[in-house]
Amino acid sequence: MQLIELVEAVAQRLEQSGVAFGHGTSNAFDEAAWLVLWRLGLPVDNLDAVAVRSVGSTERAMVDALVNKRIATRKPFAYLTNEAWLQGVPFYVDERAIVPRSYIAELISDGSIDPWLSEHTRKVLDLCTGNGSLAVLAAMAWPDVDVDAADVSADALAVARINVDRHKLGGRIRLMESDALSALRGPYDLILCNPPYVNDNSMAQLPDEYLAEPRIALAGGEDGMGFIRRMLDGAASRMSPAGVLVLEIGNEREHFEAAFPRLEVTWLETSAGDDQVLLATREALAG
Repeated sequence: MQLIELVEAVAQRLEQSGVAFGHGTSNAFDEAAWLVLWRLGLPVDNLDAVAVRSVGSTERAMVDALVNKRIATRKPFAYLTNEAWLQGVPFYVDERAIVPRSYIAELISDGSIDPWLSEHTRKVLDLCTGNGSLAVLAAMAWPDVDVDAADVSADALAVARINVDRHKLGGRIRLMESDALSALRGPYDLILCNPPYVNDNSMAQLPDEYLAEPRIALAGGEDGMGFIRRMLDGAASRMSPAGVLVLEIGNEREHFEAAFPRLEVTWLETSAGDDQVLLATREALAG
């Protein structure tokens, strides 16, 4: 059997089993490719290079065992491998932290946030850091900044520590336990925040893969804006005069605009459209 044939067979199994995607892949074929390549110790970003490679019975058994576990547990594949990739950068992850998938990562990597920054941008906050991935990407993208990576969960911060150490950024990333902004003083030139924003109705309909993640990292209350209200209430006081906030709200734009009808924001373009991530200046937040 060729490797590509194994990938296609795994994709068919995943499709028929009804597992949900969205934790690094969006469809059965991509997840099957990732699963097979990871299990066989092959580069996960270059299927074409090994597509016609022969796969023996022992290797097929290894893949089958992992596929069986994925289907039986309904856990995101990243939890089974303890690895997730964001913008080409590998990160450790386990059930103590949400699987990283923020669209803010795109904006860091493609330079979309850069026009809002200046030579005076020195202090960045990654609020709700989870496994620390956005903090790491920010430190990589902007070598002159120091990053505070904050989360209410001590468990998530323990996972973030693994990633900060893995990428040798301990000298520039400080991990901090904080409920929203309560333990943070700033002033920050840039705040990145991918908060819990899923509204109650959507939470009740989430598939098992999402329910395997820490609820505290997802649930945003009745309209999804519970955490965001608390955070925005104190954001301006923690920002430098030219500071900006980049906030991800997922599919909650309608609820966000209903909750903050007078807040002037700029919607940033991502691969999912222009209604997932917004930018607000300190001036707008203070007004």
